[in-house]
Formats: sequence, C-alpha cells, structure tokens
Amino acid sequence: MANATSHDLPSVIRNFRISGTLAGAAPYGSGHINETFLVTTKEETAPDYILQRVNHVVFKNVPKLMDNIERVTSHVGAKIKASGGNPDRQTLTLIPASDGKPYAVDGAGNFWRIYLFIDDTQSYDIVKTPAQAYEGGKMFGSFQRMLADIPGEPLFETIKDFHNIEWRLSVFEEKLKADVKKRAASVGKEIDGVRSRAVEMNTILRLGREGAIPTRVTHNDTKFNNVLLDMNDKGLCVIDLDTVMPGHVHYDFGDSMRTATNTAAEDEKDLSKVEMNIAIFEAYAKGFLEETRAFLVPAEIEHLALSAKLMPYIIGLRFLTDYLDGDNYFKIHHPEHNIDRARAQFKLLASMERQFADMKRIVEKCSK
Repeated sequence: MANATSHDLPSVIRNFRISGTLAGAAPYGSGHINETFLVTTKEETAPDYILQRVNHVVFKNVPKLMDNIERVTSHVGAKIKASGGNPDRQTLTLIPASDGKPYAVDGAGNFWRIYLFIDDTQSYDIVKTPAQAYEGGKMFGSFQRMLADIPGEPLFETIKDFHNIEWRLSVFEEKLKADVKKRAASVGKEIDGVRSRAVEMNTILRLGREGAIPTRVTHNDTKFNNVLLDMNDKGLCVIDLDTVMPGHVHYDFGDSMRTATNTAAEDEKDLSKVEMNIAIFEAYAKGFLEETRAFLVPAEIEHLALSAKLMPYIIGLRFLTDYLDGDNYFKIHHPEHNIDRARAQFKLLASMERQFADMKRIVEKCSK
C-alpha cells in the first residue's frame, strides 16, 4: 500500500475500531495544520474513513481538544437524529480507538483520530453565488443553534487568545517597538490605520466582559470551505472542529464575511480588485439569521455588522505584526507576502466601512 508518508498507517489504523478490511490510505485534502488521509476499505458494505494526525505543536493539549470534538459531535448528532436527519452525513462521526478514547497515540508521540468519510460532497474555497453564501450561512447558523444548549462545563480553549484583539494589539506594539527588520518606516499608513480603529475594534471584547453579550460555543474558523455541500450545493455538514471552543457569535459571523465576501484573493497585490460583495453579505446574513435570530440576544444582532469589520482588522493586524517581526508565523512565498496580505485585508475593511450603513440595514431586515 503506497502511503506517500513516513508514518506506518496500517499500524496506526489498527488502533481504531473500523469496519471492513483495509484497502489503502492516501493523502487527502489541502489542509496545512494536520496531516489527512483517506482510508479505503475492500468491502462495498464497509464505510471509508478520514484519518488525521493532529498537529500537537499548534494544539498543545490534544486530549482536551478531542474531548471538545467528542462532546460537540455527540450533541449535534443527537439533535440531527431527533429531527429525522442522518448524523453519519450531517455531522462528523468519530471512530473510537480500541481503548474507547476518541484518539490514539503512536510510538513517536503522534496523536491520531479517525472520522467516517462523508462521500458525494463538495466544498469551495471561494463563494461564487449568493445561493452558496445562503447555504453557508444556514450551516454555520444551525451549528450555533444546535450547540446553544450543550450541557456541562465550558469547552476547553484549544488556542488561547485566538481572537483576543486586546492581546493581538499588545503583541503588535511590542513587535513595532522592536522593529527587528527595520520595516516600520515603510508601513506608517498601516500602523496609523490599526491605531485609529483600535477603540472601535475592541467593542466585542468589551461587551463580552461587561456581560452584555454571552459566551457561546463557536467554531472560530468559519471559512466557506469548512462547510460540506451535497452535489446539489445544499448545505450538509460543518467540518474542521479543532478550534470549536468558547467565544462570541461575532467571531464566526465576522470571519465568514471576511472570507466569503472578498472579491479577490487574500494576498491580492492589486488593491483595486479588493471589495466586499454586498450581495454575498446579504445572502449569508439571511441564511445565518434564519437559524439564529430566535435565540441571539438583541446586543448580539446589533453588532453582527461590526463583527464583519472586526475580522479583517484582526487578520490584517496579524499579517502586519508578522511582517514587522520578520515573518516567523505565516508561511510566505516572497519577502513582501505578509504586508501584501495585510494591505488586502485593510482594503477589504475599508470597503466594508464604506458600505457599513447598508450592512447594518441588511442585518436588521434579516433579523425580523
């Protein structure tokens, strides 16, 4: 069996309670954090599987992360089953290891997990139509809705301070002061833009601390390609649950809008191509709020449009910080890559600012 990997995959797979006879395992997908393989079985009656090595450098506590995923998928699966749906296709299904845990550890200390493979699906890196955006909104909205009453203690924070804008700004100021690559003088406009918006962009964090908006279970990585659609482009399943943890609904709504509404690539150098597509914004908001308006509190709905501005600000800030620090976090393909990314995010933010009144009206209309 050709694995295209240094790992002994058959040995890893034997640690899990899969059905059928192993036929092969091959690299699958385009993820950058975890290693992913499609595991096929010989029998037509046996399912295929997704095997993943969880990156324990990025995710410091994999057992806690896997506990999160087990709780979330069990709760969502029960909701789907109770409504007459098919949890094997509409949520991720973990296959237990031989000891009953949702993961196994190999001799080298690598953490592995296996999900049922969901076939006959498609996903998109770029939203092409308002109809697709509507389906994405409904899927992430229903994900929020089904997890609104998950019992037990709060989920584990898999990446600390992931969307904490206060912390991100403090790191930015540290790197700016150090200016290890002497780049600060060339990005004065971007620095001024970050500082002039800092108070407004702290709003969501402040409202949370004041108790004006609740902490919920949030996905925290709501790129459109983390929704599986069926072959008719109807929403089917939310995937990539590693960053599911406590947060504010605005992080999910905002990051979806950041990635779905951008008319250009994340690192587009020609900033004239970078705008927010208001039709995509409206379609996504419609789908999202159909699923969530019944349980979101008024202050959450009131600040959804702001959250669409917050997320390009945060990501642009992270790109700018990494550029000032000498490009130590994000993988780059040329020396100016991070500043190109930052400028594209800030241009998207500026486009949102110009259309902000329309964005607020759309959210208000869709929340009725």
